[in-house]
Amino acid sequence: MARIVVIGAGLGAMAAAARLAVAGHRVTVYESGGTYGGGVRRFERDGFGFDTGPGLLHLPAVYRDLFVKTGKQPLEECVTLSQVDPASRHVFADGTRVDLPNASRAGTVAALDAALGAGAGERWGDFLVRAREAWDRTRRPLLEEPQPTDLTPLGREPYPALKAGLLRSRTTTLARIGSRELRDPRLAALLDAYAWSYGFDPATAPAAAAVLPYMEQTFGSWYVGGGIRALADAVYERCRQRRVEFVFDTRVEEVLEKDGRACGVGLAGGQVVEADHVVSGAPVPGLRPDLAPHVQALGTGRVTVCLALRGARESGAVHRTVVHGSGELPTVTVLRPDDPALRPDGAHESATVTSTVRIAGGRDWSAVAGRMLRQAEAAVPGLRERLLWQEVRTPDHTLRETGVAEVPGPALAGAGGRCLPAANVSLLPGLHFAGGWSHPGGGLAHAGMSGALVAGLIVEGADFRGSQ
Repeated sequence: MARIVVIGAGLGAMAAAARLAVAGHRVTVYESGGTYGGGVRRFERDGFGFDTGPGLLHLPAVYRDLFVKTGKQPLEECVTLSQVDPASRHVFADGTRVDLPNASRAGTVAALDAALGAGAGERWGDFLVRAREAWDRTRRPLLEEPQPTDLTPLGREPYPALKAGLLRSRTTTLARIGSRELRDPRLAALLDAYAWSYGFDPATAPAAAAVLPYMEQTFGSWYVGGGIRALADAVYERCRQRRVEFVFDTRVEEVLEKDGRACGVGLAGGQVVEADHVVSGAPVPGLRPDLAPHVQALGTGRVTVCLALRGARESGAVHRTVVHGSGELPTVTVLRPDDPALRPDGAHESATVTSTVRIAGGRDWSAVAGRMLRQAEAAVPGLRERLLWQEVRTPDHTLRETGVAEVPGPALAGAGGRCLPAANVSLLPGLHFAGGWSHPGGGLAHAGMSGALVAGLIVEGADFRGSQ
C-alpha cells in the first residue's frame, strides 16, 4: 500500500483519488480552500442557487465508468441525469432563431434547413462528417491514452483537407472552416460559438476544434439534477466511502524531492508530509511549471452573471440559449434549468448568463456584464422587469478559487501542438498531474479522464497504455 498525496480537490484530482483508494493505496487530499470541486462551484442567496462553473455535462460515460470502478452504486443512483432537449436554442445577430435537438444529426440538419434555408443543414451535416474523421483520428491518443513523449504527430492537423478541383487544400483554423465550407455567416457563428464556449478563439483555434461540436451533437448534453455541483458532491462522497482523507484550508507550498524523485509535500506552516507518489490537481501554471514542459495557455476566462428572477419560467422556454454577438455585443450562453432545487418557489426562476472573455490587461467587468445582460434579453422575455438582483462572477473569482484566472480548454490536435496541455507524467518521477490543466485538458469529462489516466499510470506503471 503506497502513501499518496493529492494536491487540490477538483474533479480530476478526486477522480484519481477514488480510483487509487480502490486499488488499495492510502490517499490524502490537501485542498487550499474550504471546499471541494475546483472550478465546479455554486453560489447561493435568498433561496436561489447557481452553478458558477460548467452547467451541463457531456460524455457522462466518463463518470459512469468512475462510479462502476469505485463502488457498488452506479452514477444514476447517486445523481439524477436527464438529457437536455432541445440541446440548445440559437439566436443569431439577424434575429433568426433555431432549436437544435439533442444528439440527432438528422434532426439538426432538418432544423437548420428550416431556419436558415435549404442547403444549410446539408453543409453542416457534411462538416460533421469531416469532423468525425478528425475525431476518429485523435480520440484515442487525446482522450484514452497517456500523452506520448513525441508530440509531433499530435501537432499535425487531423481535419481532412477539402477537395478543390484537382488539388486538396488543408484548412488550418476553425474560422476558415466557417468561411470556406459553411458559407453562411449564421452557420459560421454557430461553429464559432462552440469554440468560444471551450475558451478557444476561432480565428486561432486549429481546424481540429471541429471535434467540439461533433462531440456535443453526437453524444448529447446532460443536466445533473440540483446543478453540476451535485456531481462534485457525489464524487466527493464516493471518495469518502473509499476512505480518502480530505484536509481543507491547507495549502501545499512545495513538492519535496529526494534522490531525484518526489517524496512528499511541504505545507504552509512548515509541516512535511511524506508520500510515495504525489498527484497535483492544482493548475500546472501555479505549481512547478518547470516540471511540465508543455502548458496550454488560451488567455481567456469566463464571466458569469447569476440572475434572480421574479415570475415563473414561461412556456416554451429552453434550458440553454446561445445569443450570438456582433460588434461590441458578446456571444452569451443563457442557462435556465427548470429545477426546483435552484429557486425558492414556483414563482421565481434562477438563470445564468456566461461569456468567454480575454483576460489580458484590465477589464471593466461591470461594463462587460451590462453588455451580456443586453444580449440575454433575447433569451429571457421581460428580463429587466423580472430581475430581483444579480451577482457577477469574473476571472478574478476564478483566480481566487483555483489559483489561475484562465479556464483551461480540452486538448486539441493540430496547431503544432500548442493546444495540448501538460502531460500526466511530470519531469520529476513520482509526481503526476491530474485535472483540467493536464492531459487531456479542461472540461468535466476531460478532467475525469485525466483522473483515470493518472490512476492507471500509478497502479500499472510504465506498462499502462490507457483504457481499453
